[in-house]
Amino acid sequence: MGSKRQYKNRMQTVCDYIYAHLDEDLTVEDLSRVANFSKYHFHRQFSLYMGLNVFKFIQQLRLKRAAYELVFNPDKRITDIAMDAHFEFPESFSRAFKKTFSQSPSDFRSHPDWLQLGHKYQAFDNQLALDMKVDIVNFEETKIALLKHRGSPDHIIKTVMQLREWRKDYGLSPRNKTRTFNIIYEDPAVVAPEDFRCDLSVEVMNEIGDNGYGVVNDTLAGGRYAVVRHLGAYDNISRCIYFLYGEWLPDSGEELRDAPCFFQYINHFPDVAEYELITDVYLPIA
Repeated sequence: MGSKRQYKNRMQTVCDYIYAHLDEDLTVEDLSRVANFSKYHFHRQFSLYMGLNVFKFIQQLRLKRAAYELVFNPDKRITDIAMDAHFEFPESFSRAFKKTFSQSPSDFRSHPDWLQLGHKYQAFDNQLALDMKVDIVNFEETKIALLKHRGSPDHIIKTVMQLREWRKDYGLSPRNKTRTFNIIYEDPAVVAPEDFRCDLSVEVMNEIGDNGYGVVNDTLAGGRYAVVRHLGAYDNISRCIYFLYGEWLPDSGEELRDAPCFFQYINHFPDVAEYELITDVYLPIA
């Protein structure tokens, strides 16, 4: 068991390294050194573990970032986005993007098919992370404006964009330090896509009025919470949940409280690079 965990940890380390150095030239020699594997075998080991080769994995991360930049940075030229994704020519970027997401970059910018992006993008999904620090905090009940998401997690970006538009109209930009939360009711790995539920929410000082976005008033429950900090891409955040439930809770002597988990987003993609993302994961305890 120990050697298996060690092997998984080394793979996790190299994937985290890729996230953190996505703008650099990444070679098999460099990555095998990070993972402490032989460069003669690393490529095959990575492919068998991840289900795709390391260069395809890197390209997918860069194309995913490019997709978000196309939509959330509408003033940024497609040529510049292509260069940031390490494509020498815009034409080769367009071909790779369309092959991956079935839309050209310009079409995606105008009418993004987020479901296609979710299906094509293969995320690193190592479920257990080692050496997580758990803090016990008292969270004050917080007044929030809430938008419900019901259905497949692949469609959640549409709900995110809807809340983003409401925030813009209401003057609650994520950049003005207004706290943002995601309340989670089910594990997307164990429920049917149509049964997945979560609520996207924003801290407010006063109750909001009627609006055409479906955003409603609510409160986020106060009380004791166990908190771990997740660094990096949202795709890997399930590692924190599994750690809290599977490793920390059984040995903690704590009991769960009848309230849902929630995430607090300290910063936001694509405002910062994926590896710079900070998300706090809250588990309610009695």
